[in-house]
Amino acid sequence: MSSNQLSDSPKEECGVIGVFAPNEDVARMTFFGLFALQHRGQEAAGIAVADGAGMSVHKAAGLVSSVFTQSVMEKMCGHYAIGHTRYSTTGSSSERNAQPFMIETINGPLALAHNGNLINSAELRNELMQQGVGFSSSSDTEVMTMMLARNGGATWEERIKHAMQKWIGAYSLVILTRNGVYAVRDPWGFRPLCIGLLPSGGHAVASETGALQTLGCEAIRDIKPGEIVALSNNALTVTQALPPVTPSAMCVFEHIYFARPDQTWDGINVHHARQRLGEELAHEMIKGWKEEGRQMKESADVVIPVPDSSIPAAIGFSRISGIPYNDGFIKNRYVGRTFIEPTDSLRKRGVALKFNVIHQNVLDKRVIMIDDSIVRGNTMGPMIKLLRNAGAKEVNVAITCPPIAHPCFMGVDMGRYEDLIAHNRSIEKIREHVGADSLYYLSAEGMMKALQRTDGFCQACFTGRYPISVDFSNVKTGFERGIKS
Repeated sequence: MSSNQLSDSPKEECGVIGVFAPNEDVARMTFFGLFALQHRGQEAAGIAVADGAGMSVHKAAGLVSSVFTQSVMEKMCGHYAIGHTRYSTTGSSSERNAQPFMIETINGPLALAHNGNLINSAELRNELMQQGVGFSSSSDTEVMTMMLARNGGATWEERIKHAMQKWIGAYSLVILTRNGVYAVRDPWGFRPLCIGLLPSGGHAVASETGALQTLGCEAIRDIKPGEIVALSNNALTVTQALPPVTPSAMCVFEHIYFARPDQTWDGINVHHARQRLGEELAHEMIKGWKEEGRQMKESADVVIPVPDSSIPAAIGFSRISGIPYNDGFIKNRYVGRTFIEPTDSLRKRGVALKFNVIHQNVLDKRVIMIDDSIVRGNTMGPMIKLLRNAGAKEVNVAITCPPIAHPCFMGVDMGRYEDLIAHNRSIEKIREHVGADSLYYLSAEGMMKALQRTDGFCQACFTGRYPISVDFSNVKTGFERGIKS
């Protein structure tokens, strides 16, 4: 059973890491960095290493721990490395789309790993194919790799800068050459990318600060939108390849759902942001219930989160509402990541495979259930049913973001318009569909207040106002199907 069948949250993006540490076991360091980024994608993983002369890569479908065995790691020697853990956004989850992509070029071997989604990748791919370039995958990452291989320029910085002028969309990249590692971030700043100083004196770059902290990095900072950073032992070489777009368009779902709680991005700690999301949601619900003639403390008995990303929000909600917090669900974190299909009888159990209810904590209780989002609406109803079957008297659902009514084209798999339950449905209709006693969403104003910003975040999935013009007919597997809808 795929995780899509067991979860209604937006699907993971990808995680990237790069390490420049001569005289260190960079492959092993990259492995542990990827391990800290496993939550960002469970479909495939890969590592490429270089030693100043040659380059090698190992990648396969599966979790980081299954792709890289001790015998594999012993063969991966080098001074520099990049790694990737994948959830597919352009291209299917087939093994041929695993990253990093590695090719030989006139300027030496080149490998690239990508978190994001180019919205003009189909156009760029067609241009390359008309020039005689062949492709072995259906991923926009291979398009980017081929473009770099064909670009002129005396240095890799020049070639990357030239390619960035044609790339439109979200990309946080790590690039490996024979002699070094480069980190690149798009001018809109859609996806996170940060860099830190290793204890050995080298540098590492990763999608999240937690991965760098795992490696012992210090002096961690965000790579700025539009930057190219060349990693080296002593000093970083920073090139502002493209001017940053103002305001930026950072993905708001990093804070709502994707990132680990220990991640700090643009000065905002994810755990604290999620607590504030819960606090703002409580303020708004207290006001809403009061207008309905209900006092929250007298109308609910327990606040429970849908683990794991909603736990800090539920803590914040409890703090403001005065309603006790407790665990209601126990999550089997590995069911949605298995490649073994369940039997028909188990498949009918649906979300019960992934969640068990602590009956004593909800029995005869009026529950407020906190979750980060409702996307397709295919698991919220069964989760509410689990609580009712466990004896909950009421199930009131509170969501820490506004309704998701528009798809993402920047690298988050939310489906198309017809997949989204909030597209062309009122909140009351959604409540009826999932079977909740009440349903509340945090307002966009409350969300931004919790993030302590007035702008700088992409909110297109809520508003339909995209920071870049998009082709609404694009689909994830369009390259494979030879069509776009």
